[in-house]
Amino acid sequence: MHVISVNLGRATAVEYSDTDGGLTGIAKRPAPGPVRVFAPGPKGIGGSGVEGDDVCSKRHHGGDHQAVYAYAREDLDWWEGELGRELSGGLFGENLTTSGLDVNGALLGERWRIGRDVVLEVASARIPCRTFQGHLGEPGWIKRFTQAVRPGAYLRVVEEGQVSPGDRVEVLHRPGHEVTVGFLFRAFTTERQLLPRILAAGDALEPASRDKALAYAEQHGSGADVRN
Repeated sequence: MHVISVNLGRATAVEYSDTDGGLTGIAKRPAPGPVRVFAPGPKGIGGSGVEGDDVCSKRHHGGDHQAVYAYAREDLDWWEGELGRELSGGLFGENLTTSGLDVNGALLGERWRIGRDVVLEVASARIPCRTFQGHLGEPGWIKRFTQAVRPGAYLRVVEEGQVSPGDRVEVLHRPGHEVTVGFLFRAFTTERQLLPRILAAGDALEPASRDKALAYAEQHGSGADVRN
C-alpha cells in the first residue's frame, strides 16, 4: 500500500464553479516532491490540509474533518472502464492517489501512517457536487458517481509532517464498528434509513454528520441509542 501521487490544485475561474467568485481548486496536478500536511483549522475557516492546495469554498470544503481527500487508483481504473477515457491522478480532486488501499472500505476512525511522520484518520466520505460534475464534463455525473458508491475518503490530520509520492501507507488502527466510508456515503445519499447506524462511529464522526444522524433518528423514532 502506497501513495502514487500527492496532488495540488490552484484557484482557477471556471463557469461551472458554485462559489461566489467562480473559483475552484478541483483540478489538481501531481507535485514533484515532498508536500507538507497539517491540520488546517475548523470548517469555514481552515482550507486544505495540504500545503499549496487551494480550497475556494470553505463553507462546503476543507477544515479539520476534510483536510485531505484520498482516492484509490483502483477506483480510477474502474471509472476508466466505465467512461472510456483516461483518468489521471488528481482528476477527481483528490490530494492523495493511493494504490493497494481499500479507501471505500476504510472505517471511520481508522488511522493510516503515511511515510515517516504523517498520521491521518478517516473522517468522512466525499459527496458529489455541481462543480465536480462540471469539472468531469460527464452527463448525469452526480447520479452515476452516487450509484457507484466509490466516493473516496476525507481525512483529518492527527500528526503533521511531509508526504511524498511513493510513501508507504500503513494501517495503524481499525475500530470495531461497521461504519465504512461506503456505508456513510450510502447513508447520506441513497439509503438514509442507515443514518442512525452511523452513530456507532462515535467521536470519529464529524459534528455535522453526527447532528444529521441524531436528527433523523429522533424524527423517525428509529430506536437508536442517541445518547452516546
